Amino acid sequence: MKNEKNPIEKYFPVFVLPTLLCFSMFFLIPFVMGLGLSFTKFTTVTDITGFVGFKNYIRVFTADNEFIHALGFTSLFTIVSIITVNVFSFALALLLTKEIKGTNFFRSVFFMPNLIGGIVLGYIWNLLINGVLLHYVGKDISFKTHYGFFGLVLLTNWQLIGYMMVIYIAGLQNIPGDLLEAAQIDGASPLRILFQVKIPMVMPSITICMFLTLSNSFKMFDQNLALTAGAPEKTTEMLALNIYQTFYNRNANWHGVAQAKAVLFFIIVAVLAYIQLKITNKKEIEH
Repeated sequence: MKNEKNPIEKYFPVFVLPTLLCFSMFFLIPFVMGLGLSFTKFTTVTDITGFVGFKNYIRVFTADNEFIHALGFTSLFTIVSIITVNVFSFALALLLTKEIKGTNFFRSVFFMPNLIGGIVLGYIWNLLINGVLLHYVGKDISFKTHYGFFGLVLLTNWQLIGYMMVIYIAGLQNIPGDLLEAAQIDGASPLRILFQVKIPMVMPSITICMFLTLSNSFKMFDQNLALTAGAPEKTTEMLALNIYQTFYNRNANWHGVAQAKAVLFFIIVAVLAYIQLKITNKKEIEH
């Protein structure tokens, strides 16, 4: 008797097709077009004036120091955000998985900032931070680079901690109870249980949270635009905002350079995400 196909396998192409079409239309095709445009001089997508080879990429590093500064600023911001967001969200997850009253309420409260749009969050924190600084320090956030940096870190933590907390809670709740009981019976201290049982067991959650934090932090645009807009003098300008400013606030001679920046931006994020996933996945295999 001939084996019949599983219904899922039979209709798999039908279900995948809409997603594949959307992915091709809104990501794959624009990316390939953008990659091609990065080697040209153009004013619009349909008005290409000439092929310039790698000149746009060379100009990124030789004629525009702002890109290098934005790369350094974004890298430092991403490192600080990855550490703070994941430490605080994991600590909250540990606290809210204990048998205390009101855990569901606090989970909802911490998760709510994630539901607010980035541009709105940026303006909210702009008003809050500037209000505090003007009242107590007598300075505006745009006057000092370090105010803008820590303002962005604070905003990112407030937005992402609740979301990452939910992922960590799911990971902690999946740890077998008998494993924790066995560790307690063996006389393991709470600190030892945390580092030798809980953290190794939630490594899949750590992998996901670190990936999301890295990608969200490195690609941040709307919060940066709303909170500091790169002020003062573009010292708090991150990569995504720098690319946007290069394309829309300079003449057409910089359009190709902006596109080259966008390609480099994609490569940087992809490489960093790949390295992070390889490192954390290796930790999962070890444990």
